[in-house]
Order: sequence, then structure tokens, then C-alpha cells
Amino acid sequence: MSLNIITKNIIKTHMTKVGLIQTRSYESNKKGIENVSKLLENLGRVETEIVCLPEQWLPNNQIENYDQEFFEFKKIAKNYSMTIIPGAFYEKNGGKISINSPVIGPEGQIIGKQEKIHPYDYEKVIVSPGTEARIFNTSCKFGIMICYDTVFPGVADTLSKKGAEIIFSPSRIVKEGIEPWKMYVQVRSLENRIPIIAPNVENIRFGGNSLIVELTKEEKIVKTRISELKGECEESVNIQLSNYQAIRKQRVEDKNNFQ
Repeated sequence: MSLNIITKNIIKTHMTKVGLIQTRSYESNKKGIENVSKLLENLGRVETEIVCLPEQWLPNNQIENYDQEFFEFKKIAKNYSMTIIPGAFYEKNGGKISINSPVIGPEGQIIGKQEKIHPYDYEKVIVSPGTEARIFNTSCKFGIMICYDTVFPGVADTLSKKGAEIIFSPSRIVKEGIEPWKMYVQVRSLENRIPIIAPNVENIRFGGNSLIVELTKEEKIVKTRISELKGECEESVNIQLSNYQAIRKQRVEDKNNFQ
């Protein structure tokens, strides 16, 4: 068999299994991490490759040491060769406070962080905005847009242009904001021809309805296919990344024609 045929076969079967966890309120960081660790183990046992959690789902949302706080997550990531995005949290570095989403790689080490680029409402008083939309590369190339970043087209557009195949969006959306949030996530997916995984917190204040947004093509029309979560739970799905290559290429060409 020639190298060209082998390469074509790899492209045809380029698939990644991704997951998300919808959290609830917890009495302490320790209790929350214990509960979520069990859900992560469940996802690991079914060979999930990348998992994302919501924004600010822990009672103490300022993380001083990611290595210590997420020690258990790091062990799980290594045991199952799984990438874990444990959410997004306040982090103080010198005189600067930012909201960061760390990424635990499949070797069990933190391989980088994505800063929240658009702090929301009261966050703007204390949080320094991020300046770069980063790409991470483990089982596939992916980017992270944190909650309010989803409202602005530029973040998803930049991640797509940099080669992201999936976007993860750790979020914390109040019940009253669920419907517009669902619209924003779908539009970002449609605009960029990219699947989006958007976990949310579900409790007395926050509305849950964590989203897996995939795209399907019927004749010439691209539509969204949505899965939503209820309660504290985990979910995983196989995403056939090669299905998106042609429609994303066409979308980029059409954008460039205008620019």
C-alpha cells in the first residue's frame, strides 16, 4: 500500500472522543473534586480523549496552585491518557488577576492556560483581560473560549483560523441567560464550521443545559445538531473531525472573498 493511500485513510477516519461534565453546587473544593473525579473516571473508562468542565464551578474560585488543587485530576489524566480542561478560575500572579483555564495533558501535566479575553460585568473591575486565543494540540487541535468570550465573533474566528478542530467553552450561565447563550454557541459553530463543547453549572442560580453542538449537512444546508445535559452528569461523543474539513475550507474561502 502506498503512503498516499495510507494518508487518505487516516484523514477519512480522523475522529476524537470528547466529553463534558455538568456540575452542581458543592460544600467545598475537596468535595467537588471528589465528586467530579468519579465522573472523570467514568469518561476515562470509555476512552474519552478530551474532557471539559464549566467555568468557576468550585466554591473557592481563586486557585493559588493548580498542581496541588488538581492533583487528582492530573492522576486521572495520566491513567487514561486523557486531556482535562478543569474549568476556568481566578488566578493571582503578582499584581495581576486573570481568569484562566488550565489544560492538563495526557501525561498528567499542565501544558498551558487560556486567559479569559472578555471579562464579564463585575469581573472587569478586577480582572485583566487576556490578549491571545491559544491553540492546544493533544488528540486533536483545539481552542478554549471562556463563557463571555462566546458573545464576540473574533475569539472563535481566531481559533478557527489558527487551526482549531474543536472549541471548548467552559461557562457559567445564569438561568435567565440560557436561551441567548444557546444561540451564541450555535452561531459561533455555524460561522466557523466547527463543533463546540460548552459545559455549564446547574444549581439554584445557574441554568445547566450544557451543550454539545455538532454540524450536519443536508444537501447544501449546514445545520446544528444539539445535545443538552440535565443535572450533575457526564457525557461523551465521538466527533468525526474529517466531516468538517470540506465545509470549513469552503467557509474560509467565502470569508476571504469578502475581505
